[in-house]
Order: sequence, then C-alpha cells, then structure tokens
Amino acid sequence: MTTYNIELKENLLEINFGEPAANDRIVIDTAAKLEEMAKAGILRGGQLLKINGPTSIPVAFVLAHRLCHLYGAIAVFDPKLGKFVICITHNPAYNLGELID
Repeated sequence: MTTYNIELKENLLEINFGEPAANDRIVIDTAAKLEEMAKAGILRGGQLLKINGPTSIPVAFVLAHRLCHLYGAIAVFDPKLGKFVICITHNPAYNLGELID
C-alpha cells in the first residue's frame, strides 16, 4: 500500500497522497520512501530542490527534515502565487521568501 507518492524529475519533487490513511501512517511511509530513494541514489542532493503537490503539515515536516540536509535550498510551489517560494536555504544564491519559476 502506498499512502504517499513521491517522484523526482530532475530538480522537481512531485508529491501526492496515495491510498487513504491517517498521518501517523503517512509520515512513516514518507520517511521510508525518502530513505529508499536516497539509498537507490535517486535523491543525490544539489543546489536547489523544488517541491510541488499536496501535503499535510506532519508530512511536510518529514520532507523538510530529510531533504534540507541534501539540498542547498528548497522551494515549495504556491498555487496562489503561481511560483515556487524558497522556504529553506543554506545556499547564498537563494534568499528566504524569494519567488522563482
């Protein structure tokens, strides 16, 4: 059973809910999927990762915790703005709150 779908396409992580489940199960499945992707060499890290798709707050924390150690900056898509918002940055090329395409 897949409760949360995660797919990396270049520097874009596409996420979405899968089979219905409560957050206690989804956070475990999300962490396991990210670990699986890292061990398989899919999540290699880099300067910037963009994330697009629906999430819950608990799942967002799992994603942020795991990914911020791999990427210099993380941007999340905001559909109201139609842009990605830099929400985590250790990379001087990206400023917190910066909007990017």
